[in-house]
Amino acid sequence: MDKPLWMWAVFFGVVLFLLFLDLGVFQKKSHEIGMRESLKMSAFYISVGLLYGAWLWFELGAAQGSLYLTGFLVEKSLSLDNIFVISLVFAYFKIPRMYQHRVLFWGILGVIVLRGSTILMGATIIHKFEWVLYLFAAFLIFSGIKMLFMKHDDEDEDIGKNPVLKFFKKHMRVTNELHGDKFWVRQADEKTGKLAVFATPLFLALLVIEFVDLIFAVDSIPAIFALTTDPYIVFTSNVFAILGLRALYFALAVILVRFKYLKYALALVLVFIGSKVFVADLLDLDKIPAVVSLGVTLSLLAGGMLYSLYKTKQEERAGAA
Repeated sequence: MDKPLWMWAVFFGVVLFLLFLDLGVFQKKSHEIGMRESLKMSAFYISVGLLYGAWLWFELGAAQGSLYLTGFLVEKSLSLDNIFVISLVFAYFKIPRMYQHRVLFWGILGVIVLRGSTILMGATIIHKFEWVLYLFAAFLIFSGIKMLFMKHDDEDEDIGKNPVLKFFKKHMRVTNELHGDKFWVRQADEKTGKLAVFATPLFLALLVIEFVDLIFAVDSIPAIFALTTDPYIVFTSNVFAILGLRALYFALAVILVRFKYLKYALALVLVFIGSKVFVADLLDLDKIPAVVSLGVTLSLLAGGMLYSLYKTKQEERAGAA
């Protein structure tokens, strides 16, 4: 933790302010978030994340600023698969769009706590055992290669078989229907006839989304640690990328199919990030320059997005013909 306390205070101050705006101003009343509102919110959160990166660039220098921006981009890109699974969760529980934001908001708070704990543990382990970084790098290369050869159909998940969902359904009282935007309700137990506290499907959806994020953290945490072991850069880039996830969900859940080939570019990014740890050793370098990592990551992701748009447009025309 080589960053001064005031920098952590600035970061948490900005995050708390954004959460207050989200819950207390933007979403004071539950309503269905449309495409236009979602895009505006997404642009706002992305702008805040990039401005924070610009401030770090000015405050800490180009190297640290580049590492933050690279981590921010990688986490944003990895979130696309997260969005796909979240849409499956909402479809499984039949959660109306007007209540989805509430689930995502509290889900993001849980994610921040879980990611913070994971990052702190990872930073401590790497500080004591530097060789763990090579395990992270090897895992990223393996994950990237696996993603390159994974068929699209293999990504579909049966939410009903999720172990967390099965455990809580077995050990908790759960209502069969939604009760507005409530996570918990009091109602009569059919077996005993007495009033009892029941979880609603909205709460189960929240639990599954938290579990899904833990699974996705297996890729994202090693990816950012392979870039830098600075806990401040790792945590801030992760959190700012995640904060805009719920806003991005409402815009991308409908059009995510247009970016189905982006995963191949992301796979190459993971392979690149993992490989550069070993390449730096082979070339006897301290590390690959941060600006180079940022440039390669930007180029691969931009290429993947453009190729996805081009390819899906061709497929639409072929289908129409």
